[in-house]
Amino acid sequence: MSDNIQKDTQVILCDMCTEEDRKPARKTCRKCEISMCVQHLQTHLTTPILLQTHPLTDPMALCGTTKCPQHGKLLEYYCLDDLTCVCVSCAIEDQHRLHNMKTFSTAHKELMEKLNAEQQALLVKTDDENVSLEKWEKSEREKLGRSSVRLIEAVTNLRDIALTSVQSSVSARMVSIKTSKSSIQAAQKEKDSFRFLQMYSQVHQDVEKAKAADLRKGLEPGSDRDKLVQEIRQKGEKMVKQADHLCGSLLSLVDPENHQELVATSSDLIFDPQIFGPSMSLSTDNRKVFYSSWLGQCSATLLLRSTQTVPNFQRWIISLSQDSDWTIGLCDKQSAKNLKDGHVYGLCCKGNQLSSLTKEFDDCCDASVKPQGFGLLKADMTKTEQKQCKVSSELVTYQDMNGDEAVPQLEKVEVFWNFPASTLSFFNRTGQYQREEIITIKMSINNWDLVPFVQVIKENGQNVSQHQWQCPCGKTYRKNGNQYSDRRRAFSHQSYCSCGAFIGGICTTEMVCELV
Repeated sequence: MSDNIQKDTQVILCDMCTEEDRKPARKTCRKCEISMCVQHLQTHLTTPILLQTHPLTDPMALCGTTKCPQHGKLLEYYCLDDLTCVCVSCAIEDQHRLHNMKTFSTAHKELMEKLNAEQQALLVKTDDENVSLEKWEKSEREKLGRSSVRLIEAVTNLRDIALTSVQSSVSARMVSIKTSKSSIQAAQKEKDSFRFLQMYSQVHQDVEKAKAADLRKGLEPGSDRDKLVQEIRQKGEKMVKQADHLCGSLLSLVDPENHQELVATSSDLIFDPQIFGPSMSLSTDNRKVFYSSWLGQCSATLLLRSTQTVPNFQRWIISLSQDSDWTIGLCDKQSAKNLKDGHVYGLCCKGNQLSSLTKEFDDCCDASVKPQGFGLLKADMTKTEQKQCKVSSELVTYQDMNGDEAVPQLEKVEVFWNFPASTLSFFNRTGQYQREEIITIKMSINNWDLVPFVQVIKENGQNVSQHQWQCPCGKTYRKNGNQYSDRRRAFSHQSYCSCGAFIGGICTTEMVCELV
């Protein structure tokens, strides 16, 4: 029944027949926008002018789609550039006049040939992809299967070792309880007072030992317990790594773009200092930045350099000090020593306030030329140098898990640079596989050589000027060259404070930035 109804709904009826006796249409006139049965079609077939100017098609529901909405003329051509039907005015006078125009029959033929070719290509690709997909699925299934089996075996083995050891220890303690019960029963059966009193001392010892036995304590203290604890810790750490690896593999499988194996997480990603304050220092592996002075404000600007090249994206994670101001993101490599001179896309933290920063120059001008306000007067600049510098900065509203606005506590910031999409995303890394998106910056497409960078500004909480040195005990010394003095006298190069600290020595050392 449903099939008959569907067939009836597809039948196009003659628009010229009476409502009581409408016959199925044989043709549709696109110019008249009517469908006609065999009888009413005769006029179009026998009148020469109608045959020439009124195109007929198989019966179709037109609904006013045969006329140009702009010019009201019949749609007669197809624009291959815009993939749309147009009238003669569109083809000759308006926006389509320089486009590749075809008649409907020609366009139909060419596009049909194109579809056939694409269908053939897809068939070949599908066959190839099916083979590749089968191989990939088998490989992934085997890889994940091996990881799962190793993890299950490790967990089962560790569980059996722990349970067996505890069970043996508990069984040993159960013996003392059974022994005490046997001793009590033997003593209760003894009727002779002398023999009972001789037995009581041993019975008392067995009872006290049984009373001291705690079946819930685990293993008894000793070398066996210490050895087993060490074994559980070592195997437990191995299991955690195996579980992390399996979790990472599953995340990469279902969301490969956002959970690829982190790029440059070892020695291949290092800091390349561009500006380095006197109180800043690098670790030997060039992956940690330390602040170690009682001087005033000190800053460092560093590029992130890697020996690996990634075709589609780059990802890095930076651990930052809570009491430092910083900016991380991308900058123009040629202007890294002066971020005012080039493109900058970044996330800034100043006084626990987050903000995004976008600074772009017109593509028609060289970014190495300083814009107005950075050392050159407009009157001194040539027309080429008078380029536009667009700077935008907006506060980032950061919300906690409850949706309330909160002060950001960003210990680790993950940065994701998507080359094809020209986007730079920042995330608050809360766990090995957990993160919260902070903001995504859309970058303009340009040819500038952008590189990852981090700028850290550390200010002494004691607010001591660069001409002073403050001892941990609180006493302040004035610095003049390599000499130090207090209100009473000057001190030699190797003098000590009254508290015993070396004057001018490094008082504190803290890490302000690290590549994770």
